[in-house]
Amino acid sequence: MRQSELFTKTRREAPKDEMAKNAMLLIRGGFIHKEMAGVYDLLPLGLRVIKKIEEIIREEMNAIGGQEIEMSALQDKGVWEKTDRWSDDVVDSWFKTKFKNNTEAGLAFTHEEPLTRIMTEYISSYRDLPKYIYQFQTKFRNEVRSKSGILRGREFLMKDLYSFSRDQKEHDEYYEKTKVAYKNVFNRAGIGEKTFITFASGGSFSKYSHEFQTLTDAGEDVIYLDEQKKISINKEVYNDEVIRDLSLEKSDLKEVKAIEVGNIFSLGTRFSDALDLAYKDEKGEKKSVVMGSYGIGLGRLMGTVVEVLSDEKGIVWPESVAPFKYHLIDINSKERSDELYEKLSKNHEVLYDDRDLRAGEKFADADLVGIPYQVIVSERGEKDGTVELKDRKTGETKIISENNLGV
Repeated sequence: MRQSELFTKTRREAPKDEMAKNAMLLIRGGFIHKEMAGVYDLLPLGLRVIKKIEEIIREEMNAIGGQEIEMSALQDKGVWEKTDRWSDDVVDSWFKTKFKNNTEAGLAFTHEEPLTRIMTEYISSYRDLPKYIYQFQTKFRNEVRSKSGILRGREFLMKDLYSFSRDQKEHDEYYEKTKVAYKNVFNRAGIGEKTFITFASGGSFSKYSHEFQTLTDAGEDVIYLDEQKKISINKEVYNDEVIRDLSLEKSDLKEVKAIEVGNIFSLGTRFSDALDLAYKDEKGEKKSVVMGSYGIGLGRLMGTVVEVLSDEKGIVWPESVAPFKYHLIDINSKERSDELYEKLSKNHEVLYDDRDLRAGEKFADADLVGIPYQVIVSERGEKDGTVELKDRKTGETKIISENNLGV
């Protein structure tokens, strides 16, 4: 992509009403556009990052048997009434609307109910289980406050996976697999070293649920972390009994702030019982399906990467989720830059800054946008066919041959 043609531009300042670092940098870098509090548009650069994140998650979900579908955001009031989650007194984050025939509908904030209803048409025997179904889908939550940029949105893209198992043992085995898959996702996204499994409330479903919390001062959550054992406890369940239950020592736990980038829940038979999702076992006896729910917010993960890995100059994308691998920067050597762009882009993702701007402006924009490797083409390397290669993360710059870029 030639930067002169790219539908975006960098900005010196973020909107005055934007306080979160993740959104400020993403807006200034031309990745997102703010519509209103908690609502953002993805511009071309931002969409490329989200698609990279989506593919990482897809690969890890497929690896543990997930099957991808796509469901409607519009929700049938009746199915949610059966689980007692339609009432605003029970769920206070609903967006609700009405069709022209005056039928009330909702915009989904999660999909346990509608997917459970779908499964009643496809599960009747033990031979139909287990099943692991996931989707990437826009969710809507009527948040009272939305001041954390893309970390807490009123409209956001989420990966939600639901497991359907014959019994608790089968469920527990899959639950452990999802822990590993989630760690793989966060490792591949570049924040694995700062992300820890965190014990949180299991609500009415189980003793604990598990969150994946990433350490950062921008976090909205407080957790108590044992750095040696690499596990932590959410403040909401932190007490002496839980500490003993997890075989931890209070003196080893450090209070830190973190962002929840994923969560997994055991649901038991709460939804299957309410919606009559059952199967007949080998003896012909009717049994309730045991369920689990597993979520990752893609925008939240993108924002967390920005919060954790940015520096004073701008964003520092890991190569795995960066919009491009190379940022080719022309400094008064247009003909050679054009030729190198054509060669390099055959095998690599390249953003080519071919704009008619001063070198300092181009370098500042490149640091703000945060593409992993900056390839600087100038008159100095014309004779011997060399370029400067700058590592955005380390700041290290070296002179290399064009051929060593993989052209």
